[in-house]
Amino acid sequence: MSLLSRYINLIVIVFSTIIVISILVSTYLLVQNYKDEERNKMEIWSLATSELLDVNGQISNLNLEVLKKNTSTPMIKMDYDGKIEINNIKNVKVSDTVKINKLILKFKSENNPIPIFLNGKKISTLYYGNSSVLNKLKFYPIALILFTISFVLITILFYKNLKISEINSLWSSMAKETAHQIGTPLSSLIGWIELIKNKSKNTPYINEIEKDVNRLTTISERFGKIGSKPKLEKHDLAIEIGKTVKYLNERISNKIKIDFKQIESNIYAKINPQLFSWCLENIIKNSVDAIEDKGTISIAVQNDSDHLCIYIKDNGKGMSKKLFKNIFEAGYTTKKRGWGLGLSLAKRIIEDYHLGKIKVLESKINEGTTFEIRLNRFESI
Repeated sequence: MSLLSRYINLIVIVFSTIIVISILVSTYLLVQNYKDEERNKMEIWSLATSELLDVNGQISNLNLEVLKKNTSTPMIKMDYDGKIEINNIKNVKVSDTVKINKLILKFKSENNPIPIFLNGKKISTLYYGNSSVLNKLKFYPIALILFTISFVLITILFYKNLKISEINSLWSSMAKETAHQIGTPLSSLIGWIELIKNKSKNTPYINEIEKDVNRLTTISERFGKIGSKPKLEKHDLAIEIGKTVKYLNERISNKIKIDFKQIESNIYAKINPQLFSWCLENIIKNSVDAIEDKGTISIAVQNDSDHLCIYIKDNGKGMSKKLFKNIFEAGYTTKKRGWGLGLSLAKRIIEDYHLGKIKVLESKINEGTTFEIRLNRFESI
């Protein structure tokens, strides 16, 4: 991750944290204000109850209106003599003392009870709970926080996809330009070789030059396929792996042996030979670098009903588990030299172009590493 990306992610996280804290504080203050308002209403209700009858023994219209207006706050009024009155509570009867007691405990946990006095004497106690509006307000912070988190995640994903798109475009442009630059002198070399072959017979060095030119042609074709959808065809996996192993065995140190356990033939996968070979080369070269001195790289293939699994195992220096994913990131390398693109390119070839999977299956420090490539069988594609 670049320094700029880290700063942007840090800014997004800090900004999101500030928003979440602001939402929580604002909602808390709003709930507290609403609770205070409900408390005032209930105190007025209790006062209206105590003054229900006027001095002439008639019901006061004002008090009656106050009592009628409160239709949202659940309440239980318990008189001194044990008489119970219920308001705004559904499906509870006065006779159901078990439910009444449970509600009283619940209301007491939400709000302090209000004593009702008449002529200086306590006649009742009013227990009340939070209204439906207040209960809904408690869930608003959760909804707002989820919205904020979703917004942040979408922003981060958009930014990452944008960066990935830019990187893919850069990869494609560089690869195609490289293929173009190699192709021009390569065509000229092929022409000069044919000219020399016509003039000079039985020159063994021409065959070696021709091999190198063919190799350059293969490299040019590989770069030309990056950035565009390659053509996948039915190929025998054992034959294609064998070609790559033979080529590398002739070019790596004599102290390192590549051991390919040949599988039965006629096991087919739908691959692009140039890109698949490039992927194998990158993984094997990584294993060669990990061995450093003397060792063995073993390649084995297993197949089941749906997949073909290729295992590339070395006895090199190994790695810690936290590096299993990092080594496939573009630019990541533990070597003093190199761009750190080999394994990233291998992952792109297998997963983007061949719709397979590649991973570090296991690795132990100073014991070695095993890579797994999983491809679809030809029949299942």
